[in-house]
Amino acid sequence: MSLLTANELGRSYGATSIFADVSLRIEADDRIGLVGPNGEGKTTLLRLIAGLDSPTTGSIHRRRDLRVGYLAQDDGQPPPDQDLWTATLSAFDTLRALERQLQEQADQLADEDALRRYAQMQAEFERLDGYTYESRTKQVLEGLGFDAPDFRRPLAEFSGGQRTRASLARLLLEAPDLLLLDEPTNYLDLEAVEWLEHWLSEAQVSYVIVSHDRYFLNRVSGRIWEMAFGRLETYRGNYSAYARQRQERYERRLKEWETQQAYVAKTEDFVRRFLAGQRTKEAQGRRKRLARYLRDEGVDKPQQHKRVHLNLGDAERSGDEVLGLRDLQLGYSDTAPPLVQAPEALIERGERIAVIGSNGAGKTTLVRTILGELAPLSGELRLGARVQVGYLPQLQEHLDPGHTVLDAVQEVSPESKPAELRNLLGGFLLSGDDVDKRISELSGGERSRVSLARLVLAGANFLILDEPTNHLDITSQEVLEQVLEDFGGTILLVSHDRYLIQSLATGIWRVADGELSSFDGDWEAYVLWRERQVVELESATGKASSRQQTREEQREARRLRKQREKALARQEEVEQQIAQLENDKDGIGEQIGKAGERQDLDAVAELSQKLQQTERQIAALYSEWENLATGLEEGLAETPMG
Repeated sequence: MSLLTANELGRSYGATSIFADVSLRIEADDRIGLVGPNGEGKTTLLRLIAGLDSPTTGSIHRRRDLRVGYLAQDDGQPPPDQDLWTATLSAFDTLRALERQLQEQADQLADEDALRRYAQMQAEFERLDGYTYESRTKQVLEGLGFDAPDFRRPLAEFSGGQRTRASLARLLLEAPDLLLLDEPTNYLDLEAVEWLEHWLSEAQVSYVIVSHDRYFLNRVSGRIWEMAFGRLETYRGNYSAYARQRQERYERRLKEWETQQAYVAKTEDFVRRFLAGQRTKEAQGRRKRLARYLRDEGVDKPQQHKRVHLNLGDAERSGDEVLGLRDLQLGYSDTAPPLVQAPEALIERGERIAVIGSNGAGKTTLVRTILGELAPLSGELRLGARVQVGYLPQLQEHLDPGHTVLDAVQEVSPESKPAELRNLLGGFLLSGDDVDKRISELSGGERSRVSLARLVLAGANFLILDEPTNHLDITSQEVLEQVLEDFGGTILLVSHDRYLIQSLATGIWRVADGELSSFDGDWEAYVLWRERQVVELESATGKASSRQQTREEQREARRLRKQREKALARQEEVEQQIAQLENDKDGIGEQIGKAGERQDLDAVAELSQKLQQTERQIAALYSEWENLATGLEEGLAETPMG
């Protein structure tokens, strides 16, 4: 039975329509990622599903006993006058009330009826895991990045992002039937995001999650909803499957539209030539058939959102060694212990190094030291020959809020003509009146695009990027990723965006526990290395009980790795088979259309059977792909390293 269905939903604000004719269904165990450009109505749709707003048109039907939990990006409400621990425990108000009744009943066990009531209440308390709710609360709070000293701090002392994390903790503990999460990873560091991924994979709950974190969506989604151009499109699989299907769907629809336009042009040409001649009746008949076809079967030209057109140009060649660190100690005071120590690290020309670490670990201190804004406490930091640094800060504080967009880019390239700069800004979707807006009037995403335009004009060959995908929607993230992939220089990338790291990084610098350590490889190779480190640490501390156990773990690790490699190869093979069958399906559809025009009913029947068989094959392959994806996801989390 469906948890929730919606039919022909529409939402308008005055004369402005956000979306229309949206129909959807949420089933038990559904794991849905909701994506789309900013401003397309994703949050609006979540609020309608949650029952916080009403649709302008259409209807929503919820299962009678459905419990819905909704996490807003920022509800703007003042925090309750409670500490973190008390506020989070409110998820168990009903359970704690039962606990108090048990305690009261324990003092009144005077007869068999009282004992029977007590036994029934105790059984219910145990069924609800009543003896573990405090330990579960501690586990969730720590998983989301809170330390024990935070538990008794008043919520009013926390930042807005920390309070959002607290709301998420309470929501997870409430265990609703349907979770609606709006950008839940916005205020989480990598460790907390990975914890949340694991929690969601284990939880018996349906959810719809709005997120710009593509790697997160890959890990937690079994279906993708895309809000774009006022409509909702659905796709099977995770984010990577959606990205492939979206392009294939666009190309298929574009081909259908182009075929239609060729038919329309041919028919209109015939009508134009023969309407007033000897074949008037035939021309009139074709005109009527064309009008009926366009009314009943005509398709609109498929739409794509405008994309940022960014070209960083050819970087001037630097020396082989771009950045070297040796015995480096970083911090803000000679009298305090260093915040970060870097025994030795080197970046060579053409490398793309991702810097990772929890919030407050020292990543920003490292960047400021490389930029020369902060002197090292000791050690050596050297930039190589002919290195030109280009820096993209996280908060765009370098932009003068009183400047216009045009002023901001002209500041970097005063010799450029305004017309040239306007042309450049147009590639960043900043055109017309946009270039005359003041920086203070821009959204976070628009300020990011101004900073990227300045980076183009700087002509740097060593880019230092601090959280470059912050404030960018997924489409813009994809473009930035491609541009950085094509950049001929060297990149140092501070980011929580694992999808970007996986796509770009040739190496990773991890800042943790006061030390910088380097690793060669991309994100997934780093994760496997990290798991190996955990196993080795457990072995060194005596948790591995014997050599025989270690050998067995190594054999199991090898077996699982081979199993994973085999599953990855099969997944790629399935994707190729799906793409081929989708093309076959399109071809069969065209053949059915031609057979229908010839009125060849036998061919139509035969081809229809073939089409149904192809659709069944596609559905079976999608099911296999989803099973493989689930197995790979669980296997990566559970694989022991030896």
